[in-house]
Amino acid sequence: MTIKTVLISGYKHTDLGIFSDKDPRIPIIKEAIRQDCIKMIEEGTEWFIFTGSLGFEFWALEVLEDLKKEGYGFQTAVIFPFANHGENWNENNQTKLATFKSCDFVKYAFAQYENPGQFKDYNRFILENTDGAYLFYDSENETNLKYLYNLILIQVGYTVKSLNFDDLNQIAENFIKNE
Repeated sequence: MTIKTVLISGYKHTDLGIFSDKDPRIPIIKEAIRQDCIKMIEEGTEWFIFTGSLGFEFWALEVLEDLKKEGYGFQTAVIFPFANHGENWNENNQTKLATFKSCDFVKYAFAQYENPGQFKDYNRFILENTDGAYLFYDSENETNLKYLYNLILIQVGYTVKSLNFDDLNQIAENFIKNE
């Protein structure tokens, strides 16, 4: 089955203990993303949807920008939960926010935060408007992503491509062999 619109979500950089853009784990994660995204594009994915989180989502966006430069055809979109998403981020992360804002389609779900129920509504909206997800998450290593993950589990007809730590270990081994 072709997944036309794919939600990309996963661990934030802080969840993984990655606090530098030069962390040696990032190229391994990006290689996994590259392999998976090429496969999805070749299978017919037309849109990659983001929520604007740093970490896995940002690295995926960087990989997809490179793939666009290589001639792959697809679109990117970001739907931020709130209009002021990221406004308190530091200067380095403001640059990353600007990258998200340069997607082909940019919107926000709510003008401002009013109550915690907005996050559940936001997650439902995102899932109802995508065909599947590309998810870097392990239920054994819980974060706030568990709320989205639990909704994905009950979403009927929703396809999930998972990236996990075992996948990354395999890619890391190949990195070491090829150096």
